[in-house]
Amino acid sequence: MQRKDSPDDVARPETPARGSGGVQSLGRAFSILEAIADAGGIMGLSRLAEEVGLPLATIHRLLRSLVDLGYVRQEPNRQYSLGPRLMRLAGEATSRLGVWARPLLSEAVQELGESVNLAILDGDEVVYVAQVQPSTTLMRMFTEVGRRTLPHTTAVGKAILAAATDEEVRALLRRTGMPRRTPSTITEPEEFLRRLAQARERGYATDDGEQEIGVRCVAVAVPDAPRPMAMSLSGPTGRMDDATVERAAAVLGEVAGRLGAALSGAPAEVGLR
Repeated sequence: MQRKDSPDDVARPETPARGSGGVQSLGRAFSILEAIADAGGIMGLSRLAEEVGLPLATIHRLLRSLVDLGYVRQEPNRQYSLGPRLMRLAGEATSRLGVWARPLLSEAVQELGESVNLAILDGDEVVYVAQVQPSTTLMRMFTEVGRRTLPHTTAVGKAILAAATDEEVRALLRRTGMPRRTPSTITEPEEFLRRLAQARERGYATDDGEQEIGVRCVAVAVPDAPRPMAMSLSGPTGRMDDATVERAAAVLGEVAGRLGAALSGAPAEVGLR
């Protein structure tokens, strides 16, 4: 699922007002890459110049360099798309995400006493990239890092998709289907959309035995993250009553806000502390 932000909604780094031409060109090159990413991974030259706010000649010069380096690809239709060399950078950055997030996940575990997970949306699937478990709880919930699952069965999937439009969600569900994992799994698109509306209103999403029988999860989206992601807490149904879920949602929301600030480039003290 790609972001569909309008130009007014997207905050990109401003071109440095001072400094060497190399620093200025670097800032402009990253603005080009972000603009292409925000457009769904492919963009024409004229629209790109309009989005970034630079002359066509400047955009074209920078694009030639990015194409030569493999970070941008020119398609047969003359549009420009993100290049394959970015895959290595994205893969390494994603693998480090769990390391960066672990101290914050640990804070939530210490506060709440249950397992806490971090997951991202990769294509049409949810991928778990980090987990921290409590050291004192006898019965712990374990989710393998790297595990992939469909978003309709999970709290993290609902928390992430709550930011999407109904049309985007329906398109995703058509691609993936809605296979049943447990008797509680939601298998009807309209019911799933109703749950997403509920998650938007409450600020958090839940999974009530929809992925695994006897397990209840609560999740919140990570705001301002560079890609769709969510943080969740999971535990046995007997320990996860409504009061626990609401308290967990508040703690997760505070921690997720700090993680989002750190990932978006805010000063370090906003993040790990």
